[in-house]
Amino acid sequence: MDREGNISRDFVKPSYVYLIEKKRDGEEFTDDEIRFITGSILDKTIPDHQLAALAMAIYFQGMSPQEIAVLAEEMMLTGEVLELPRISRPKLDRYATGGVGDKTGLVLIPLAAACGIAVPSMVGEEEGFVISDLDKLRSIPGFQTVIPSEQFVKQLQQIGCVVIEQRQAITPINTILFQLRRETGTVPSIPLLTSSLLSKKFSEGADGLVVDVKWGNGAYVRDVESAKQLGRMVTRVAKSMNRKCVALVTDMNQPLGSCVGTGLEMQEVLRLLRGESDPELDELILRLGMEMVRLAGVAGSTLSAKQMVRKHLTDGMALVKLKEMVEAQGGDTSYIDDPEKFPKAKYVKKLPAAKRGYVHTINSGMLAHGVQILARRRDGSIDHAVGISEVKKIGYQVKQGEALMMIHYNDEINLESALEFLRSSYRLAPKRPIQNDLIVERVA
Repeated sequence: MDREGNISRDFVKPSYVYLIEKKRDGEEFTDDEIRFITGSILDKTIPDHQLAALAMAIYFQGMSPQEIAVLAEEMMLTGEVLELPRISRPKLDRYATGGVGDKTGLVLIPLAAACGIAVPSMVGEEEGFVISDLDKLRSIPGFQTVIPSEQFVKQLQQIGCVVIEQRQAITPINTILFQLRRETGTVPSIPLLTSSLLSKKFSEGADGLVVDVKWGNGAYVRDVESAKQLGRMVTRVAKSMNRKCVALVTDMNQPLGSCVGTGLEMQEVLRLLRGESDPELDELILRLGMEMVRLAGVAGSTLSAKQMVRKHLTDGMALVKLKEMVEAQGGDTSYIDDPEKFPKAKYVKKLPAAKRGYVHTINSGMLAHGVQILARRRDGSIDHAVGISEVKKIGYQVKQGEALMMIHYNDEINLESALEFLRSSYRLAPKRPIQNDLIVERVA
């Protein structure tokens, strides 16, 4: 099959059972077979049960870099691929594989724009573990996450950053595959994750990509070795696609920052852009920001990259870029000037520690689900005022009855349901735990 979807003369259509058995037995697909598979998914000619079986076979047997590169290219070609020739700035995006309390993207995007990079960010369903960056931006009244293509390009030219929902025309096959992966437990599949993120980001007009591969109980990838493997695969496949890519493998076994919840996290973003320090977030933002400016070529050395990132975090330029982006996308910029305007929950109560001890482990995924329950209104919308703050981190010593977190809520019924997850997410122990390094590995 050629790139226009026509089957070449020497290619004979295989049966779906043959393809499932071939991958089940650990064999590699040919380029034509991958094109046949993607065409069948797009045309909906492959039955759901056989597509599910194929996804499971890929999950267990994997795919070679060559297979993944062809799959990513074909996923791109099933939809619109944006060309941005009028934008002279280097075009670069960042991607995180989901994380609880991770607001680094909302700092990095305007920060990169302040450093002279164009960041064309379209956010898909995978980019957020329960709560996405789009959910956080929607806590600003009026902010539009769907805009016309003309505005997307114009905004990149004038401001240097834009954050919107992934357009349906971009890699439509990925939407089908992600829904299938959620229903079959194959979301963490390294080949499918790699092809998904590369096809999406390179379809939106980015020439390079910095990937934050998160591992742990608050991420799609649960173990560190799989995260390292994903980081290496992403950079290797991107290189074979003639694109620039760097990956950092980072720990996600506790929330990032001090709070979880859409409005609360947005306020934390604004504090960071005003120069307030959070050691954990500062470290990750600095490292990812340095990778972005180095990969884009706007800084020639590690030292100059570090100086540039620190400068624009403290001189207010990144905050200016965020405000310009919010204004361009219809948001109320008074919330950027005065974070106190964000809605406050009616009630705030502490979650007391059941005993004295050190915070030994935190199940970030359970915390995120607890916050999701707190924020679920009866009409299906998100309550942007609720969430958790002042979260005690691993290694912190608490007294009996001391607050492990503060819970912000508006609905007593939601609170009772959420408390089961919030309480169960903490484990205390008498001895101080050994903590993981935040940044485990850099892959370039």
